[in-house]
Amino acid sequence: MPKDKIHFEISERKMILHFVDVFCVVLSLYWVGFVFELDYLKSSVLNWVHLIVLIAYLKIVGTIFELYNLQVASNEFQIIRNTILTVTTTVLAYFLTPVYSPVLPSNRLQILTFLVVIFLSLILWRVFYVRFLASKRFLQNALLVCEEGQLDNLISGLENIDPHYKIIAYVSNCDSEELGKSCSSYVECVKPNDLVAFVKEKYITEIVIGTQKPDSITTELYQQLLKLLESGMVIREYSQLYEEKTQRIPVQYVERDFYRFFPFSRSNQNKLYLLVVRMLEILISLIGLFITTLLIPFIFLVNTIANKGSLFYTQERVGKDGVVFEILKFRTMIENSESKAVFTTVGDSRVTAFGGFMRKTRMDEFPQFLNILKGEMAVVGPRPERPFFVKELAEIMPFYETRHVIKPGLTGWAQVNYSYGETIEESLIKLQYDLYYIKHRSFYLDFNIALKTITTVLFYRGQ
Repeated sequence: MPKDKIHFEISERKMILHFVDVFCVVLSLYWVGFVFELDYLKSSVLNWVHLIVLIAYLKIVGTIFELYNLQVASNEFQIIRNTILTVTTTVLAYFLTPVYSPVLPSNRLQILTFLVVIFLSLILWRVFYVRFLASKRFLQNALLVCEEGQLDNLISGLENIDPHYKIIAYVSNCDSEELGKSCSSYVECVKPNDLVAFVKEKYITEIVIGTQKPDSITTELYQQLLKLLESGMVIREYSQLYEEKTQRIPVQYVERDFYRFFPFSRSNQNKLYLLVVRMLEILISLIGLFITTLLIPFIFLVNTIANKGSLFYTQERVGKDGVVFEILKFRTMIENSESKAVFTTVGDSRVTAFGGFMRKTRMDEFPQFLNILKGEMAVVGPRPERPFFVKELAEIMPFYETRHVIKPGLTGWAQVNYSYGETIEESLIKLQYDLYYIKHRSFYLDFNIALKTITTVLFYRGQ
């Protein structure tokens, strides 16, 4: 197979961003520190403790400000803005860290130099990434094997999540006069007996099997795929690729043979993991309830003026194993707004002005730390839904009630990656994220969700 076409997988791009960020910052601080004899800069990279603290701050703050989000990393304006936020926050936290960072120099010019060096080293590398590594020359060309009716849904499911992944053709038993025509908006139709030649000509790097009908893989097509596989071509099944790229479970493409596609994470039954998580949840809920107590006088005062009604709001929600419990929130809607069960929408007229602010900042969720302390909820997990909607959605969506195998959470993988589900279709997307979390549940994923939750609050993305 041709090797001229270079491309990077999502994991490879993120690894490059993480590694080169650290390399550029460390090398720049070392070089400037030695050339201009700046002790503060030299100490920050030559002392291992100082260096590890600096890198840790850079990675955590960079994740919060989405430096490693590939859509953001490919946009020059966004990357400049987010780099400024990351560098200023990282440097401020580093300066304010006693013992584990260098003693602040008497010459304050070194402090300014420290900040400028980190910013320039990052921004120059990131602009290079946007203009070169994120350009069209590094697009990954792929080909689909599917029916024409599936085409648009399968393509949008992959390309919307990975800006560097391009489906340029699909294989179908189309008539000879259709060959080369655009059967979709821009995708070419390839006949099975022309597959090998087309793959070589167009530098295809991956073939994705998206068909759900086994008889669609004819003997002729099977022989062509076998030749390509033996020559080193990557051939993958669509649901596997979809899960890897979107970090969602494609339930719409999964048949009733559920455990073949969706083995539960061992963490769901791991007693040590569950014990550590529960101890952390108790600690976090106690801290959260303390903050809630401090917020109550302020919210009560504004609520008396703007919302005119009760301060708290309770509602039945479905928890672990389908057990119904009462969730506690600060009220954000007008009184008696939910006499009829309907989805909350963007710009919902039932949400008060101050209630909208609390939703955006997630302040309305703080009383739920009491639900966490009682063991009805977790800090991280699928959001609990009302019994009416659970019954309705479970009748439409396969595996919807699978969400209830773990505790619902204050925040979750769906909440940090997607907005409120206003329709059945959007609820399906949220379900895909929830099932992905249940399948891949781990300390790492929990920590990632915690950082993304901070991002949601800082960028005012709550609903």
